[in-house]
Amino acid sequence: MVNAAMETDANDAFLPLQQSAPYAAAARLSGARVIEVDLAMGRALVVQRGRVRLISRGPVWVAGAGEADKRRALRRFARWPGVTVVTPEAAVAGVGLIPLVTPMHHAVWDLAGDLRAGLGAKWRNHLVAGERRAFVFERDRSGALARLIEAEAVQRRARGYQALPAGFSAGLPQDCLRLWEWRWQGQVAAAMCFVRHGATASYHMAWAALSARGLAVHQAMLWQAALALRGEGVRWLDLGSVNSEDAPGLATFKLGTGAGLRKLGSTLLVLPG
Repeated sequence: MVNAAMETDANDAFLPLQQSAPYAAAARLSGARVIEVDLAMGRALVVQRGRVRLISRGPVWVAGAGEADKRRALRRFARWPGVTVVTPEAAVAGVGLIPLVTPMHHAVWDLAGDLRAGLGAKWRNHLVAGERRAFVFERDRSGALARLIEAEAVQRRARGYQALPAGFSAGLPQDCLRLWEWRWQGQVAAAMCFVRHGATASYHMAWAALSARGLAVHQAMLWQAALALRGEGVRWLDLGSVNSEDAPGLATFKLGTGAGLRKLGSTLLVLPG
């Protein structure tokens, strides 16, 4: 077993949310069995439901672990009377690893350096327009998470996209959440939630009412969130998956920050070996 606070290493290495202690806590409260495993060449947070074990965006390998080392470690871990599925952060391939789903891409924003200089021209223009409006954003107000969960669920049903269940979001440790809200005429009209885990923070959900659209509220809110997170020691901001075919506007929004496009590995069925 590895330490439950596996993301608190004294460095600024990127860590996926799915391999962090906050994710483990929420998964447990959602009814999953969570196992934290030492693989000798790395460590992994594993979610088990029934006879299926899933390693999502992991394992976190030790420096210098080679492809053969990773493959052997995964196949040794798969020696149990059930199914083992892995979506590695970086591609792993070879005998005993059967691709099931093609790789996804994530937008990861490096918060070091001159953030404004890295913005895309259109994104910067939207931000400037938002700054001129002098939005006032509220931080971590009581009930903010519940309000966002409810509003985002309505938005999700209207737009037809998928997300983690409300119970998972509600189970995330409160001290790891960072929430911003914007009010219009006394009512919350836009909000964003991030999860802080070590030197990394991950975008979790966002929502905007009709009154907020077209005003560059989310550009200004994300910008303020990035600055605040950097101020508390966050180096990497994972903005989530990028799908330019199904959600081109959202992809443009994420990459317009200057975030890099990170290609994950294929989802794999791991055969014991």
